[in-house]
Amino acid sequence: MLFTTSNKILLLKVVIHLSAFLPLLSLYYLAFNDQLGADPVQEVIHFTGIGAFNLLLVTLTVSPIAKIFKLGYLLQVRRLLGLYTFSYAFMHLVNFLAFDLQLAWSLFFNEIVKRPYITIGMIAFVFLTALAVTSLNSIKRKMGKSWQRLHNYSYFIAILVSVHFYWSVKSEIISPLFYMLLTIVLLAFRYKKIKELILSMFVKKIRSK
Repeated sequence: MLFTTSNKILLLKVVIHLSAFLPLLSLYYLAFNDQLGADPVQEVIHFTGIGAFNLLLVTLTVSPIAKIFKLGYLLQVRRLLGLYTFSYAFMHLVNFLAFDLQLAWSLFFNEIVKRPYITIGMIAFVFLTALAVTSLNSIKRKMGKSWQRLHNYSYFIAILVSVHFYWSVKSEIISPLFYMLLTIVLLAFRYKKIKELILSMFVKKIRSK
């Protein structure tokens, strides 16, 4: 049979690779050929940032769609989407550091401390890095149940990123508000999980005292 489950997964992965990698390749091609308009630095930073957010939201969309439409095989592409989310976020950070700050590390750390939207963006990136590193199957097996608890923090990452986006804009707020609303809708599907996660955090805090 042509469209077996394995074939569907393979096709999905090919589509994800093409949809995520080719736009990034095109972006840097245009940037290095000076074809990104009057402010190429901000264009590159914004593209990779919004790309990371888009991929994060797509990743969060997989589970509800798989559950509602009984398409369990979709869950097998979440890790790939998550890794591309991290890749875009990493490039977003590198672009900001290399092109905007000219690798001025002292200025970079000052920006993290002084600018709340950068502070919250870096917190989100640290969590996202932790999820990317622990996405390996060998690490997943070693972590056991704690792996799922850690990866539930993707919900908080989405909230942090939406706030980071909203605080980073100076005038046009329609787009960040739309993304914030979309984030809330997607997280609403995980209401019970988020509630359990928050309760477990409070329990741990109380026990540690």
